[in-house]
Amino acid sequence: MNEIVQKENKILRKISKAVPIASIKSTKIASILERMTEALDKQEDGVAIAAPQIGENLRIFIVSKKIFEIMDEEKTKTKISKKQSLNELREEKPDYKNMVFINPEILKTSKKQMSVEEGCLSVRWFYGKVKRSEKTLVRAYDENGKLFTLGGSGLLSQAFQHEIDHLDGILFIDKATGLKEMVPDKNGQNK
Repeated sequence: MNEIVQKENKILRKISKAVPIASIKSTKIASILERMTEALDKQEDGVAIAAPQIGENLRIFIVSKKIFEIMDEEKTKTKISKKQSLNELREEKPDYKNMVFINPEILKTSKKQMSVEEGCLSVRWFYGKVKRSEKTLVRAYDENGKLFTLGGSGLLSQAFQHEIDHLDGILFIDKATGLKEMVPDKNGQNK
């Protein structure tokens, strides 16, 4: 069972250590990635997770395929609102997968910022507004040790910044305004 570490745990306030490149394909890292994926998949509302959230002080985070599905859904809604042809909307949906980021670094962020609602699996049921750059360019290694660069906007950019904050010992509540607790009731609805 991979419990997600909560805000009181000191590991969330430590700066995470880089993963030695030679260790990326090790069984230890594979095990950590498996535990992270398992913990993330158990959370209906989770879209990303950092290694410290499962008690591992390493510079790793995973972005759930849910983010790409949400962004794809938003694009489809935009197309529908622009009354594009139904044939254009019937495009095959890609088969998204979780993305692994090992030793990630932000290369560039946009000056334009957005104030976004944010929560965290390690600060359960608290939400607040956080200013995040609208676009972020990140470089990292994947689970196979391959270096890649990926840019993201909107929700993906927000996730990049939130997870890298985790790796630097920063929680969203350190930056949030209008913090409020919204515990779901038995039906899963927030009160």
